[in-house]
Amino acid sequence: MMEVKIYKDAPVPGRLSQFWRKFRKHKGALVGLIVLTLIVLMAIFSPLIAPFDPTEQFSDYLRYPPAWTADGVNRHLLGTDDLGRDLFSRIVYGSRLSLGLSALVVVIAAAVGIALGAIAGLTRGGIEYSILRVMDIILAIPSLLLAIVIVAIIGPGLPNAIYAVAIVLIPHFVRIVRASIREEMAKDYVLAAKLDGANSIRLFTHSILPNILPPLVVQVTLAFSTALIDIAALGFLGMGAQPPNPEWGTILSQSRAFIQLAPWTVTIPGLAILITVLSINLLGDGLRDALNPKEHP
Repeated sequence: MMEVKIYKDAPVPGRLSQFWRKFRKHKGALVGLIVLTLIVLMAIFSPLIAPFDPTEQFSDYLRYPPAWTADGVNRHLLGTDDLGRDLFSRIVYGSRLSLGLSALVVVIAAAVGIALGAIAGLTRGGIEYSILRVMDIILAIPSLLLAIVIVAIIGPGLPNAIYAVAIVLIPHFVRIVRASIREEMAKDYVLAAKLDGANSIRLFTHSILPNILPPLVVQVTLAFSTALIDIAALGFLGMGAQPPNPEWGTILSQSRAFIQLAPWTVTIPGLAILITVLSINLLGDGLRDALNPKEHP
């Protein structure tokens, strides 16, 4: 006998559909996602977008204003700096350097922080106490100040700036991973995994880590914006990327002496940093709201 359904089964949306439904309600996050995507594409395809080499000098076009001004020229869309280098090309190539360095810093900080956080969350006693106290000491010092101190000790340069910024970001990952592990340890699925004979490594990688990914994703976005600002600040102070590298902070540092004669050479790279950091923070806010399990779809 054929079964007749009186009520139509409602389709159950998957995790990705639920996430996107909540994420798209955050208009600012959508704008941040679009802007950040465009900046990332600009960084990836910078050789195709930039009209000139970022170090090429045009001696006949020193400190030319942007093209839309009365004294500007069309061949230099955003003007030139004091050495006649095309500012648009330097900003485009600088996006690759600034975003790439920030991504590398976040990867290093996340890898070390997650590992230390897992150790602190799964163990008790002297090891946990030592890890947490070291993290507390690092967190007690402002991140940029600590990065400057580290670079001053080990010497200026791009690799040292990467290590310094990564070190100041590690405690944030350690804290969030440890707190999330302690919260998950009280749940039934962790007890079931223990009874099944899972050791600490398998317990973390197969059971706990997939369930603490949402706060980690949010922390990655926040760390990315912090890394971008700190790397630009170190470059501005002459402790990070060195000339003629077109890193945004370094461009600002080289142009500050001409802020009155050529204000666009300072304003444009500053706006590039501002827009990028703002889009990352907006995206992070949207991810936090969309990944919050307490929020209903």
